[in-house]
Amino acid sequence: MHRRRVRERRSVRASVSLEPELYETLSALARQKKVSTAWVIRDAAEKYVADQWPLLGPVAKDSSG
Repeated sequence: MHRRRVRERRSVRASVSLEPELYETLSALARQKKVSTAWVIRDAAEKYVADQWPLLGPVAKDSSG
């Protein structure tokens, strides 16, 4: 029996440079929330996009639609 592959949503890896003070602040927030620093950065990026382009809504998060 042929099993169809479930299409997984793939993340794109991005490399960014941050000022040390900003990175330390993001890391402190992550420790407070008990999440990774990457999670805090992704959350902030999603909120920024939603604020800048509110009409896009969930399209910005999931374009497979």
